[in-house]
Amino acid sequence: MSVKVMIPRALRQYADGKDVLELAGDNVGQVLDQLGEHCPNLRPHLFSDDGELRNFVNVFVNDDNIRDRDDKATAVRAGDELSIVPAIAGG
Repeated sequence: MSVKVMIPRALRQYADGKDVLELAGDNVGQVLDQLGEHCPNLRPHLFSDDGELRNFVNVFVNDDNIRDRDDKATAVRAGDELSIVPAIAGG
């Protein structure tokens, strides 16, 4: 099963310049683990030292924030789009 992972412009430098990756997994956690294996330089920007998703990183499956669902246990299906949206501070 393949899920499209959308990499935001701010993080593409850590993903070898790629804007989309097709990865496998049954849930968000598995897909994010695959992403970390494919793009090890991206991992510290997404996860804290204890392996939890950083507070300022939002992940959406299609249009649903995983924090409003089952977090990393949120199920994914073939053809779903997983978007990574880092919070941007400023004013």
